[in-house]
Amino acid sequence: MFRFEKLDAWQLAIELSDDVYRITRTFPDDERFGLTNQTRRAAVSIAANVAEGCGRATERDFSRFIEIAYGSLMEVVSHLTIALRQKMLNAENHQMLYEKSDRLARVLSGLRKSRGE
Repeated sequence: MFRFEKLDAWQLAIELSDDVYRITRTFPDDERFGLTNQTRRAAVSIAANVAEGCGRATERDFSRFIEIAYGSLMEVVSHLTIALRQKMLNAENHQMLYEKSDRLARVLSGLRKSRGE
């Protein structure tokens, strides 16, 4: 098992990505290359940056990748709000994804702070 696979942040990011993929399957076909694609790419980026940060030699580099992951998470939250307002996402799914995003944001922040940044 790789070191990043043990991190709660990575596990939560993978879970969020799974949920984003599942839920965006219901988005309109004309959004396939718009909001659907952007939301999925941002969600996948969270886990990828946590993993990549774990492969870096310094704590400073690790912290930088955690910051990038956090930024991608904020992008996901923004996209989901637009999807809700455009009636592509129902309130229940938005709330569930929002709560998971909030939890992941706290874990990412804690991880960054624990590394001395």
